[in-house]
Amino acid sequence: MLSKLKKNYFIIITSFLIIYFLINLFGGQRGLFSYFEKKDALKRLKNDEAFKISQINKLELENSLLTDNVDHDFVDILIREKLMLGKKGESTYIIVNNDN
Repeated sequence: MLSKLKKNYFIIITSFLIIYFLINLFGGQRGLFSYFEKKDALKRLKNDEAFKISQINKLELENSLLTDNVDHDFVDILIREKLMLGKKGESTYIIVNNDN
C-alpha cells in the first residue's frame, strides 16, 4: 500500500490540487457564484441610489418652494392634498379609478 502511494504521489497531489482550485473557482468567497451575487447586489444598490437621489431632489424642490419666497400655489396644493380642504362654495370631487 505504501509503495503504491509513493509511486502515485505526484498524481495524487496533482488531483487534490486540481479539485481544490476547481472548488474555489466556483464556490469560494471570490468564486464565480459569489461574483454573480455581488453583481446583482451592485445593480440593486445602484437602483436604490437613483431612487433616493430622485426623492432628495423632489424634497429639495419642495423645500425651496416653502422658504423665504413662499409659492402660494404650492401651499394651496399641499392644503388640498393633505387636508382635503377647498375654498368656500367650492365643490371637491374625488375620482375613483376602477380598471377591473
